[in-house]
Amino acid sequence: MYLEIVTPEATIFKGDVDSVSVPGVNGDFEMLNNHAPIVSVLKDGFVKIVGNITLDDSNKGYFQEKGGSYLYAIDSGAIEMNANKIIVLAD
Repeated sequence: MYLEIVTPEATIFKGDVDSVSVPGVNGDFEMLNNHAPIVSVLKDGFVKIVGNITLDDSNKGYFQEKGGSYLYAIDSGAIEMNANKIIVLAD
């Protein structure tokens, strides 16, 4: 599935991933390939990305590596998943 993480300043990440976990306002949840369409509001926490990911120099400073996955800290935001494409709008 395809993931984009967008902030007011820039697009932080674009690429194929295996799974994405996010801090929803009603609890954390994970999305895998072929997940049902969803729109949700996000709270402060980490967006966790799992997959064979290559970070280039422009986005390495935004992510923390943790045991084969990558974490991106957010204060709030929104997420939409539809047709195996996830867009995270993060603050």
